[in-house]
Amino acid sequence: MFKLGDRVVYPMHGAGIIEAIEEKEILGEKQQYYIMRLPLGDMRVMIPLRNANVIGIREVVSDDGLEQALAVLQEAETSMPSNWNQRYRANLEKIRTGDIMTVAEVMRNLVKRDQEKGLSTGERKMLDTARQIFVSELILVRDMEEESAMRLIDGLLGS
Repeated sequence: MFKLGDRVVYPMHGAGIIEAIEEKEILGEKQQYYIMRLPLGDMRVMIPLRNANVIGIREVVSDDGLEQALAVLQEAETSMPSNWNQRYRANLEKIRTGDIMTVAEVMRNLVKRDQEKGLSTGERKMLDTARQIFVSELILVRDMEEESAMRLIDGLLGS
């Protein structure tokens, strides 16, 4: 169980800070929720405590883990299916894991593909999602501003 002030990652949404643990009644059912604030867009998310493990909530990575993820951004592109639909589904599954290393891999591969052949609208949206997830964790691990985090990532990706 997480506690107030913990920095956690909510897969598909990004990293944030647990600001409260509250009991809420929704559709006639009372349960406890983590109230998490995401640094990007100053959004708040309610996460049911009893589903936190199933959803895949995890603590933000260590600085060493972040360094490894940043290194992934500079590695060579890994092979991806040539069919955009298969590629999209494979990348979506990787992002859903919430693992920063796989999110970095998706981001790197999509940026390289964009530079070579361009991206479909769906893949461009996926790249934006992956970037948002990665940036939110970078901001919390390094206590950076969003703009600095974006510049760092863009520099490493060569975009």
